[in-house]
Amino acid sequence: QVQLVESGGGLVQPGGSLSVSCAASGIFLRINAMGWYRQAPGKERELVATITSGGSTNYADSVKGRFTISRDNAKKTVYLQMNSLKPEDTAVYYCNAEVSLSTVFVKGYWGQGTQVTVSS
Repeated sequence: QVQLVESGGGLVQPGGSLSVSCAASGIFLRINAMGWYRQAPGKERELVATITSGGSTNYADSVKGRFTISRDNAKKTVYLQMNSLKPEDTAVYYCNAEVSLSTVFVKGYWGQGTQVTVSS
């Protein structure tokens, strides 16, 4: 069983900063790509940013230049630093990880989600 536990999030004013983190635990061979997705009320879940095990990153156009994804492989943790936050960034943020359970079995996991609200 693999678990992703998110922390951080909360309420912040427009223009402010916030960070969220997600730690993986359980029995597995290795964690491959990790990422953050978000879902606003009434909208589809969308990709925010991803990072490979080697550190290559990918961002949604809407967050480029404002958000930074990083990871600590030793701590099995992925981070998302969010700067210059806008009201439209308000959403539940979900952590995702692609995990190799064996040399041939790869599975994706989701965290429980953490609320980020940008409002004055």
